[in-house]
Formats: sequence, C-alpha cells, structure tokens
Amino acid sequence: MSTNPRTGRGRALLGGGQRENGFLFVGAMVALMWIVEVIDSVADHRLDQYGIKPREVGGLDGVLFSPFLHGSFGHLLSNTVPFVVLGLVIAFNGAVRVLLVTLIVGLVAGLGTWLIAPENTLTVGASGLVMGYATYLIARGVFSRRIVELVLGALVAVVWGGALLWSLVPREGVSWQAHLCGGIGGVIAAWLLTKDRREERDVRAPGRSHGPLDLV
Repeated sequence: MSTNPRTGRGRALLGGGQRENGFLFVGAMVALMWIVEVIDSVADHRLDQYGIKPREVGGLDGVLFSPFLHGSFGHLLSNTVPFVVLGLVIAFNGAVRVLLVTLIVGLVAGLGTWLIAPENTLTVGASGLVMGYATYLIARGVFSRRIVELVLGALVAVVWGGALLWSLVPREGVSWQAHLCGGIGGVIAAWLLTKDRREERDVRAPGRSHGPLDLV
C-alpha cells in the first residue's frame, strides 16, 4: 500500500481544524451562558421562567433553554469551570464529537428531568451537561478499551468523582434529577459514539473471523 504525504498532511490539518472548531464551540457555549445571565440579571431573572417545567407541555422548551439559564452568577461560575475543562477534553476529538455529546446529553438530561422532577418546580443550569461530559469521559474508555481513554476516564473519576456522587444526594434547591439524567446521557453518548470503533476493532482482530466464538 502506498501513502501520499500530501494526503496525510491534509488529514492532519483537517483534524487540527476540527479540534479548533470544537474548542470554539465550547467557548461559544460558555460565552452564551454568561451573556444570558447578564441579561437575566438585568431583567430581574425573568428569563428563568423558560427553564424545565416537569410534565408541562409548555415547559418542554426548557430542554433547550435551561443549560443557558442559571439562578445566579455563583451558580454559573460553579458550572463554568468543569464545563470548560471537560468540554475541551472532549473537543480534542473534534467539533462533531463534542457537538454530538452535547446534543445527546442535553436531550437525555432535559427530557429525563422533565419526566421525573417534582411538580411545580423549575430547573435551570448546565450541571446536567457537566455531569454528562464527566460520565462520557469515564465510560468512553470502558467501551473503547483504549488505554489512553481509560486513564483519562480514571483521572476524571478521581478529580470529580466525589462531586459527581454528592450532586446525586437529594437537597433542597438542587436538581439531583438533572444530574442523574445527565450522567445517564453521558454513558449513552459514550456507548453510541464508540460503537463504530468497537466494530472496527472486532473486524481487525487477528483470527477473529476464523477462530472459535469468544464468550465475554
């Protein structure tokens, strides 16, 4: 098999561009969160009404809006740091990857919260996405079986594991439902987005097509 240096260089440049776009996506998400919070503060937090309202059809739009709404600047700041760090790590695999993870986690977290959160509550904040980003990174290595991803997932678990578990403890004013559903969304995203790589690895495994059936 012959290789074309120009093609390889082109792919490298494309990968680098995708990574930069992924970084820009994460940055744009955070910038939008802060812009919305400034506007919301000026508007006496009237925008918070667009959060998730459980089992109300009119509250379904909160699935889209709630990650950009926060109860205070302190609330936003506590979500910003892990969102940026974890989001940038995911963005190393390109803009498409971080976009898909965000969409899957956001959908599962939002709809799950809409289904199981208590009535007459309003849920806002990006912590569901943060939880999903974390569990995605932890579960990704388990599904892909790649050493680097396993180590990275273990590091995320060590650094944020305690905070993740604490976020699931029911407390007044904290939506453990959003955290739980976001975490589930991250695992689902990891399973879906590593499926092609798992299948490719199985096809390339030496002797797999001719050897006996492996039971795992």
